[in-house]
Amino acid sequence: MLFRGVEACMEEPLTQKQRQVVAVLEVVRIEEHVAVRRQWVGRPAHDRRALARAFVAKAVYNDPTTVALVERLRAERNLRRICGWSNGQRLPSEATFSRAFAEFAAKGLGDRVHEALVQRHLGEVLVGHVARDSTEIEARERAVKKPKPEPGSRRRPGRPRKGEVVEPKPPRRLQRQRTQTAEEALAELPRACDWGMKRDSHGHLERWRGYKLHLDVCDPGLPLLAETTSASLHDSQVAIPMARRTAQRVTALYEVMDCAYAAPEIELTCRELNHVPIIDAHPSHKKQGKRFDPATARRYGERTVVERAYSRLKDEFGARCVRVRGHPKVHLHLMFGVLVLFADQLLKLAT
Repeated sequence: MLFRGVEACMEEPLTQKQRQVVAVLEVVRIEEHVAVRRQWVGRPAHDRRALARAFVAKAVYNDPTTVALVERLRAERNLRRICGWSNGQRLPSEATFSRAFAEFAAKGLGDRVHEALVQRHLGEVLVGHVARDSTEIEARERAVKKPKPEPGSRRRPGRPRKGEVVEPKPPRRLQRQRTQTAEEALAELPRACDWGMKRDSHGHLERWRGYKLHLDVCDPGLPLLAETTSASLHDSQVAIPMARRTAQRVTALYEVMDCAYAAPEIELTCRELNHVPIIDAHPSHKKQGKRFDPATARRYGERTVVERAYSRLKDEFGARCVRVRGHPKVHLHLMFGVLVLFADQLLKLAT
């Protein structure tokens, strides 16, 4: 019935991709979170709601750049009508699209729409497993230089000298996060573009310049929370605030993570949230015989759902082609992909 009503307003039949755009926009409803700009003086501003819908369509089509999106809108009359422009209405310029994208990034549009989606569809649902992991996001911008420690700021190792006063070490980030709110802990995390390094499944080191995307994904493959940080940040530094923010959105039973999150602070936080943590042991601990029992190992297998989510984000919804610069814009670009992934996965579950 939805496609029949839309096709009745079109001059041409909808393609399969256009049907997907219509269905995703119906689920996401991004126009409800975009304010209508009213002005009494000057040239009328372009409708931000249509621009926001166009950026969702860009993620569906996996277009790498805004130029490709504008060209597609000019070529496909149906897509223009779907986004909100009539056939006789002139499309905004590429610069207008870029300015609107910067406005959406500054206002955190992606996070607000995603939170509303999760609360609308999963707020009263009992979630079995929350799988948490991160992935590399390559960016085309200059990496920031890390400040070098001042000479003499580090104390020489060994026994202190006679009469020397040794200052106690400051608490580690995980220890501070235990007493912080989720917002305070997230505000301390580095988010600038830099160099990251991690081992792949075959034990090879991978190095990239850009960012790191952290996701919490539930059993059906629906993303519950997304955070973008610097590439050099260790995965464990984001676990505690993400666990607390996800607990505010949904009610879950288990939290599944790999060995990068093996820390007593993370496990204790999960238990305080009435969740059962299933965290893989460090390789050195595995040599000592610390392994999962068969039932826990089977539950740990649910962690692959987050890997499949990252695969779809990169292959289908634009996470592999980041052409914007700066953390706010990069995060919004990734969030448009997360929104489309949520809607598309929800539609697959419904059918």
